[in-house]
Amino acid sequence: MWVLLAGFCVILYAAWQLSAEIATGSFKALLVLAASFVAFFILARIARDWRSGVYFFLVWLLFEDLLRKYMGNNMAVYFVKDALVAVTYLSILSDRTRNSALLFRPPFVYSLGMFLILAVTQVFNPHSPSIFYGILGLKLYFYYVPLMFVGYAILRTVEDLRKFLTVTMFVAAIISVVGIIQSLVGIDFLNPRGSGEDIEVLGHLVRQTSQGLEVLRPPSVFVSDGRFSEYLVVVFILGLCAAGFLLLRAGRGRKIIFPALGLVALASTLAGGRGAFAYVLASAVLLPLGFIWGAPQRVGAAYRLVKAIRRGFAFMAVAIALGVLILPGVVSAHYDFYRESLMPNSEYSQTTERAWDYPAQEMEKAFDDPNWVIGHGVGTGSLGVQYVSRILQVPSADVGVENGFGIILLELGILGPILWLIWSGSLFFSACRTVLKLKGTWAFPLALGITWFTFVLLFAMTWGSMVHYQNFVVNAYFWLMVGILFRLPGLVKEDEAAVAAVGEGMVIAQ
Repeated sequence: MWVLLAGFCVILYAAWQLSAEIATGSFKALLVLAASFVAFFILARIARDWRSGVYFFLVWLLFEDLLRKYMGNNMAVYFVKDALVAVTYLSILSDRTRNSALLFRPPFVYSLGMFLILAVTQVFNPHSPSIFYGILGLKLYFYYVPLMFVGYAILRTVEDLRKFLTVTMFVAAIISVVGIIQSLVGIDFLNPRGSGEDIEVLGHLVRQTSQGLEVLRPPSVFVSDGRFSEYLVVVFILGLCAAGFLLLRAGRGRKIIFPALGLVALASTLAGGRGAFAYVLASAVLLPLGFIWGAPQRVGAAYRLVKAIRRGFAFMAVAIALGVLILPGVVSAHYDFYRESLMPNSEYSQTTERAWDYPAQEMEKAFDDPNWVIGHGVGTGSLGVQYVSRILQVPSADVGVENGFGIILLELGILGPILWLIWSGSLFFSACRTVLKLKGTWAFPLALGITWFTFVLLFAMTWGSMVHYQNFVVNAYFWLMVGILFRLPGLVKEDEAAVAAVGEGMVIAQ
């Protein structure tokens, strides 16, 4: 009854807004109406069944930017995902079957709690121009942390894990195809001009090689090519892990996972992001070696894992080969760009500069700030400060360096980077222990991949910029994956017990 009444109110409000917009000839009203209905029914689904509703939330999370681009960067759309997450949290708390999530205690909870206390204290830093910056900072650092409990609780059986990986890679294939099409027909495909001053440039960036070849940087469905590239790193790692999991644990999903992995590999090549391309390449080399090291001792299982690696690389090779046939000039320009800027023996190489020299200089600049001991307050150098200043009419923070640890130092003072390293180090070492515990099981590839991404995000990417962690797409998937990682040991035990029970039943029946 309450859902119907709420839906009726949504319809009345949307109709009222629609009538005013139609009178002015604006097409945005139709988008508002469609988005209102979609968001409302996603909210209703999450409230009724949070497990299936989480998938609707993830789809909205990924395609929200596409709607923002066509609505002139309307910030009302930006906050819909926050409402969806809030309903998810309330729904899991009211679920009578939530015991597994509430009993889960992360091994790094105390170190993360210390970092949280420091951040809350820094909301009231006297150097902060406004408390609204503190609210922004708390949201960016901690709002998606409870998704760890969602990821832990969503896996009741192995089939739930299979469903998560399959849905994730199916959506990744769609997003990758959009980025590939933009490289083929032009960057304006599903990426309109006039989206707003904040995202206009970010969605239409073009680089050039030393020979003058244009290197398009497609944003796909996102507002920037950087967000697209970072998303590709996440789904490439998940795709590799899913390939190993599906061949160690027989079941459905292979017809989606392997082609999707090939499309993600091609999209990563055409994305134009040097850092993301390097992380994808490193993952493609290191993770298969790790899979082989942790393969089950049974000959058949080890062979299936090698088969998964071989099949995954075959699909990637076919996808890239087709890309070369269809887009020879585009792929060639991108490879020239990567070769010139990443290879150490190139005269145009920027690997050392971008990986160490420039971030180190930016870290030194953070220490040159007179308030580096106590900081300027959480959120003052975070992603989206321009919206706080413009919309809420508060003074600009004017704090920032291109180094994630430098941003933490400027925001939280000298204790900030120390506590960040403590809690992230605690998480990483706990993840490593979990990986060793799962060695020789079907869950090992997935555990290794999540642990690798934990290192990449919290240490390597953060050294370069805080934007990567504060990217809401990457952040949401990261915390979901952390919950999944710590659920895997229990899931393996339950699966082995179920298999043993079936075996005993067959023996008794005989």
